[in-house]
Amino acid sequence: MTTLLHVTVSPRDDRSHSRRGAQLVIAQLAEAVGSLRIIERDLAATPLPHPDAGFVEASLMPDADRTAAHRAQLALSETLIGELEAADAVLISTPVHNYTVPSALKAWIDLVVRPERTFRRTPTGKVGMLTDRSVLVVSASGGNFDGAHAQTDFLMPYLRYVFATVGIHQVEGIRLQNTARGADSAARALESFRQELAARMLLMPLVA
Repeated sequence: MTTLLHVTVSPRDDRSHSRRGAQLVIAQLAEAVGSLRIIERDLAATPLPHPDAGFVEASLMPDADRTAAHRAQLALSETLIGELEAADAVLISTPVHNYTVPSALKAWIDLVVRPERTFRRTPTGKVGMLTDRSVLVVSASGGNFDGAHAQTDFLMPYLRYVFATVGIHQVEGIRLQNTARGADSAARALESFRQELAARMLLMPLVA
């Protein structure tokens, strides 16, 4: 059985373009692999806390020095990292907020990217400690990142860098663009997404 971690970010529930796109991806993947187990991590339904002083202190100290209180500070982080480690592939469905990741997704990143747990520090830089796997980012934006008047994309370069830090390098993206320019534009965005999804073998390294 194939395990997919689906990290959902949008607070807009059924109105969310990124959630709709993600469901199309899941349907494609389920058809390809036959048996699919999904770990759902909905950051809108269950928001994560941003790191506080207690978490930072616990995450930076050697494991041998941690007390029960320190381990309690890291418990949620361990749960999130465990979900990532259990997954054969990862699907992130997210809106683009002000050209980059929403704060809800940043909180997930800050709890997952931990020194000496998901990456280690060396004299030549950070080295990821997780096994590489496929990651697909489904993003939805009100504007566009292609053609005339294109916005600058800070989201995908940032996510690729973050995942590379923990050892995950197979990171691809697929976009729904111009979703805030009326119903017709949103419908065209979804149709374009369907066509691109059908043409690309997204997450297929998983089943190759």
